[in-house]
Amino acid sequence: MSTDKIIRLNHVTRVEGHGNIHITIKDGRVGECQWQVVEAPRFFEAMLRGRKYHEVSHITSRICGICSIGHTLTSLKATEAAMGITISEQTEKVRRLLMHAENMQSHMLHVGYLVVPDLLDAPSVVPLASTHREEVLLIVRLHRLANEMSDLVGGRTTHPQRPVVGGFAKWPTREELEVLRKRLEESLPEAEALAHLVKDLLGRFPQFQRETEYIALTHSDEYALYDGEIASTDGGTWPVEQYKEITNEYCVPQSTAKFARHKRDSYMVGALARLNINYEQLSPKARGVAELFELKPVNYNPFMNNTAQIVEVVHGIEDSIRLIDDLLKNGIKDEKTSVSVKAGRAAASAEVPRGILFHEYEYNKDGECVWANCVIPTNQNHANIQEDMKALIPQIIDHPQKEIELAAEMLVRAYDPCISCSAHCIFL
Repeated sequence: MSTDKIIRLNHVTRVEGHGNIHITIKDGRVGECQWQVVEAPRFFEAMLRGRKYHEVSHITSRICGICSIGHTLTSLKATEAAMGITISEQTEKVRRLLMHAENMQSHMLHVGYLVVPDLLDAPSVVPLASTHREEVLLIVRLHRLANEMSDLVGGRTTHPQRPVVGGFAKWPTREELEVLRKRLEESLPEAEALAHLVKDLLGRFPQFQRETEYIALTHSDEYALYDGEIASTDGGTWPVEQYKEITNEYCVPQSTAKFARHKRDSYMVGALARLNINYEQLSPKARGVAELFELKPVNYNPFMNNTAQIVEVVHGIEDSIRLIDDLLKNGIKDEKTSVSVKAGRAAASAEVPRGILFHEYEYNKDGECVWANCVIPTNQNHANIQEDMKALIPQIIDHPQKEIELAAEMLVRAYDPCISCSAHCIFL
């Protein structure tokens, strides 16, 4: 019986964008093993040149239809840092609330619609509507709540309009926040029910580990999403301004997106990286869900990124309730924004659903962007996906080809990649 196998999975399904898996096995040995990004490059940095400061966040939000809120807020932070603008405590709290909305929205989309079908041997979520009706309805309810929360705080579900340089163009009302708080509180048992559903299916995840470096923001006072310093599980913290020394982007022949590396050949960003670095800062119920999954730092199984996303959904609900309580206690003020335009250059970072994101801009005295750089989370994960694949395939090399194909696809999906977002040129 031949042990030779050729795996050509072009355009892996249930991920955003187009990526290919090419693997050859000959005489029981792995030859080629490539993760290929085949999207056409996108030139967002070039699009920003010559645009006014108030336009930049609206343009960069279009980098991603799933992480548009994260791009908007990171962009605003970079612009504000470049021009020396200080935002109010109310602005920061509402922005943090908006970040939780996007994180919950994206994680529910990924785990509920893209990962759970693998765990239930289904080609997609559609047939599960008949075989697992209540589970699908649970996922839909949680996802819908996150969408409506994004709409309420940001002005619409994707490409938010309300966040602007220095503040918000429109604030949520006290009545709206009170209703949202009640719905969030009611959703906590459902999020915990989702955790138990996935817990019962954990055996379907490959028992695979590969030691790697994890990079995320960290903060002494919170589970870092909106703010913090860059941190690594290999040790060390760095100010956001040193992001280029961490990401070290480089080109590879099989990818239109750049790869990245720091202390090793690759590193991972995303929910698992954040949990590995910020575990002690999780909210109480989120910590309980992490314990349910036996998820403790440092966990080296990339498939557990999916369970870390569920932990973050629970954390996001709990922390959103806390933020709303603070806002209601202090009263919502109709703050007006005022910007004094000046020249400057600065970098900013935030944690979006797929990992740590960097924006850096330079503005002239007229408030026009003259230089820009964006480093996307998925583009930081590409090298780690490939290194994981190189380690995984030899462990399952004797399995039937279909099983190898599924495991390789599940590995890619575990990272929740935004492939097209990562494929654009960096002008240095």
